[in-house]
Amino acid sequence: MNSTTVAPTQAGLSPRILVCLAATWLVWGSTYLAIKFALISFPPFFQMGTRFLAAGVLLAAWMRWRGKAWPSARQWLNALVIGALMLGGGMGFTATAEQTVGSGLVVAFIAVIPLMTAAMNLFWKVIPTRLEMLGMAIGLVGVLMLMQGQGFSASPVGLLAISIACLTWSLGSVLSQRVFPLAPGAMGFASEMLAGGVVLILISLLRGEALQWPLQQESVLAWVYLVVFGSLIGFNAYMVLLAEAPAGLATSYSFVNPVIAMLLGVAIAGEHISSFEWAAAGVVLMGVVLLLKGRRS
Repeated sequence: MNSTTVAPTQAGLSPRILVCLAATWLVWGSTYLAIKFALISFPPFFQMGTRFLAAGVLLAAWMRWRGKAWPSARQWLNALVIGALMLGGGMGFTATAEQTVGSGLVVAFIAVIPLMTAAMNLFWKVIPTRLEMLGMAIGLVGVLMLMQGQGFSASPVGLLAISIACLTWSLGSVLSQRVFPLAPGAMGFASEMLAGGVVLILISLLRGEALQWPLQQESVLAWVYLVVFGSLIGFNAYMVLLAEAPAGLATSYSFVNPVIAMLLGVAIAGEHISSFEWAAAGVVLMGVVLLLKGRRS
């Protein structure tokens, strides 16, 4: 996908924007189930490290072929910091959490990230509106409810892992905007994936992770899906939305993904989600919607 601006038609959203919305909603919503299947053969940090290294190499090669310059030394250093936080911590510990907690519940918890980033921006004196504060408060109540559900209460390790994932991803997101900017465009994403992939592989080696032989077909297919659809297509679609769609629409994946992931987890993976956990997820998503609405206003 290129970054040429295409204005929405008067009748509604352009086909290009609709396709990109479908990519961020459906593809990103399904990646967490793909992580679950890939875990059968690929341990968490090794899975994520090889995924982002492969995607980073492909994206960087594509950008170089199109004549884009390599990031500067400072931008590579920034990519290392952001990649270590968002991918090393965020995605590595997300996969770790999915070893003991259902993918649907993990994504429901991840929906709190917009609330965390809003809270962290207070250190830069970005004061939320009243509606944003209400959304943050409601979202916090939903997360506390979610922690009391069957899934997380039965797995303290999974709860700790997903908490670390959300904190590091949120911190990386804020620092990438405030302190450690990446190279512009897709090359910035490529450098982040390459640097983060190296960090993930190093963590994998330190943990002594090993592939589960023989490799299962569904795990290999899930890994390929994560590289091609989750990392390459999903990220490019999100970049187009950021450039061409209203901010609220571009970030709408944050409250659509959990619903899709929970439905897929139940329908395909046979995960059990109690009515209380569904209600808790609904409270979290209500908080996110109010936060995004307050941010737009």
